[in-house]
Amino acid sequence: MTILYIVVRTIFDILSFAVIIDSVLSFVLPPFHPVRSFMDRLVQPMLAPFRRIIPPIGGLDLSPIALLLLIQLVETLVLRLL
Repeated sequence: MTILYIVVRTIFDILSFAVIIDSVLSFVLPPFHPVRSFMDRLVQPMLAPFRRIIPPIGGLDLSPIALLLLIQLVETLVLRLL
């Protein structure tokens, strides 16, 4: 494996973990907690397009799942190009 392959994979993994952590924190921390605010500023710009398309089902937001699937798809395509 090349260094570039490892770096790209690590970036996509960190991005995926950020989405997961933001989703979990939304259940645990209040909206104005500093950690949650930081994670929201990091992840919300990526989630916004999905939230416009995918409506909540029974009060459950499924946009993080769609974003994670897209991240995995883009990661696979980029890594195959390398």
